[in-house]
Amino acid sequence: MATVKMNASEVRKPEHAIDKLFLDRWSPRALSSEPITDKELLGLFEAAKWAPSGSNGQPWRFLYAHRDTDNWPFFFNLLVEFNQGWAKNAAVLVVMISRTTFEHNDKPCITHAFDTGAAWGYLALQGSLRGLVVHGMAGFDYEKARRDLQIPEGYEVHAMAAIGRPGRKEDLPAKLQEREVPSDRKQLAQIVCEGKFSFTP
Repeated sequence: MATVKMNASEVRKPEHAIDKLFLDRWSPRALSSEPITDKELLGLFEAAKWAPSGSNGQPWRFLYAHRDTDNWPFFFNLLVEFNQGWAKNAAVLVVMISRTTFEHNDKPCITHAFDTGAAWGYLALQGSLRGLVVHGMAGFDYEKARRDLQIPEGYEVHAMAAIGRPGRKEDLPAKLQEREVPSDRKQLAQIVCEGKFSFTP
């Protein structure tokens, strides 16, 4: 079965030399509906665990459900209709949240979201290195997630992710097939400046 081409470094062109693992990570939507094992999944969370965080607070938390389990409907029904259309073939859905205070003193952790983003990046890179699709999503009901997944106060809901094995681009709706290519990025001059803020609004 022909699957989505994963080596995006063949088409992405960086401005400066970097390891191709950063170029090869992208977010396809074509998934094969094949399961992944707990061992494979926990390897991704293991990578996330080693991300840096303020005072080593490690505020990130990951809630997940394998497809065809009792927990799956709680996660799948959070997604907007558009994301349900393709994420139905994911092997696993993940909800990413973070603790907003430090555990050792309960004081506000200003960088909890920043730190959790770093952990997500590690997870996504590890998935890419292992040939898996790891696609982050903001299109879901945040309040329903808090309610249905019993997330207590003191934690912020950030994003979801669909994880699975790559599938066939041809199995996606026609409009999504057109978008099933590695995206480009802004030029460095648009996101980096030396000294004071000097970006064009």
